[in-house]
Amino acid sequence: MSIWSKVMTALKGATNEVGEAIADSNALRILDQEIREASDQLQQSKTQLAGIMAKQKLSSQKCAELKEKVAEYEGYAIKALDQGDESLATDVASKIAEYEAQLNSELEMEKSFAGSIVSLKKAITDAEANLRRLKQQVDTVKATESVQKAQAACAAKHSGVNSKMATATDSLERIKQRQAERAAQMEAASELSGDTAENDLQAKLKAAGITKGDADASSVLERLKARQG
Repeated sequence: MSIWSKVMTALKGATNEVGEAIADSNALRILDQEIREASDQLQQSKTQLAGIMAKQKLSSQKCAELKEKVAEYEGYAIKALDQGDESLATDVASKIAEYEAQLNSELEMEKSFAGSIVSLKKAITDAEANLRRLKQQVDTVKATESVQKAQAACAAKHSGVNSKMATATDSLERIKQRQAERAAQMEAASELSGDTAENDLQAKLKAAGITKGDADASSVLERLKARQG
């Protein structure tokens, strides 16, 4: 396979993928439109059925009129024979044959209309049932789609909340760390301050010529008490 053939195949595949993506993203809209078109076609079928029923009714009326004509001319033929006018009776018989031919043709047409009406009624009934089931399924699909979107939104929101909670926890830990460091600094400063005071006292003692071992603690305390007393 040449490179151009591969490129064309890739382009066809990409086009097909784009078409499928568009169809998938607009599936419910497409389905609604298809249902509307099916409903329109069903309505057209009902209109056509009404037209056929009207023709069948007219054909039935025509058959009744022809039957009346046949019966009427049969009476004329009998009267002509009663009068001995065979020529007139023959003409009447010819007319009767003509009406009977029309009647037979009209009966066939009326029968055909009746058969078409039965078939169309059944087809329309089946189509209406299928369309109702399809609409119910579409309602179910739409409801499911809405629920899934809500679930996805909740999941995304929950995920966002967890992320924010994790960030907040990190911030809290950093604050605690800073507070611990600050407390340690203050404690170290306090210790340094104590050391400084101790050093100052030692310097004063040294300046006064008082050194370690000149007096023990017990004698110092007794002398202080004596002065205070």
